[in-house]
Amino acid sequence: MTQSPPSPPVRFSDEEVDRYARQLVLSEIGGPGQQALKRARVLIVGLGGVGAPAALYLAAAGVGTLGLIDHDRVALSNLQRQIIFTTADTDRPKVEAGAEHLAALNPHVAVEPFVARLTSDNARSVIERFDVVLDGTDDFDTRFAVNAACVGAGVPLVSGALGRWNGQVGTFTGRPCYQCLVPETPPEAETCARVGVVGALAGVIGAIAALETIKLITGAGEPLAGRLMLYDGLAGTSRVAKVAADPACPICSDQAKARRSNAT
Repeated sequence: MTQSPPSPPVRFSDEEVDRYARQLVLSEIGGPGQQALKRARVLIVGLGGVGAPAALYLAAAGVGTLGLIDHDRVALSNLQRQIIFTTADTDRPKVEAGAEHLAALNPHVAVEPFVARLTSDNARSVIERFDVVLDGTDDFDTRFAVNAACVGAGVPLVSGALGRWNGQVGTFTGRPCYQCLVPETPPEAETCARVGVVGALAGVIGAIAALETIKLITGAGEPLAGRLMLYDGLAGTSRVAKVAADPACPICSDQAKARRSNAT
């Protein structure tokens, strides 16, 4: 089997070396990890409670290209937890306002905004252009479309969700996939608009999702692959549960892979 040629080294300016100094001294990241971050392309699906703080941390960490996809506009009710925005951004497209703030935070990051809704029709064509996808949406149709596209394109998925005082983050790198965890839309699916959410919880879950993304890119530590971290903000506790692969999963099972192979 032939090996891919090594990636060419990435050069950093003196300003970048100073900017990333606290990461460069980490043995798990160092120069090679920082170069991997600069080469990386990460797509953030949904610039909401999870995606907004995650975007800030990924831009600050030096991810080279951030894709932002969201069809929504900034509302006053978003500002309690979506800290990438300001009051002056009200009624602006989220991805356009977000792109401006990320550029101000780190001008070395390229931001690609998509004012659109990700669906089963367009998800694959967008996702296959990126190395990692971070999904923070609260719509199950979108989550399922993102998961299917990630499995089909072989792109790792970091999924975050929250509501009330609780949140969760999982990483999916093929099998099991997100739909093994959630086979279908729950009958009583909750959204933040319906049940509420404490703003600081979004920061916790968004930061963990960003951390998992950084680990995937740099190879640092052990990602939550096939595992789900569950965080209880009221109790101040967390636990990690293993996600079992569903042998009949319509997305990642052997039968599903065979159907996709035959279709191509």
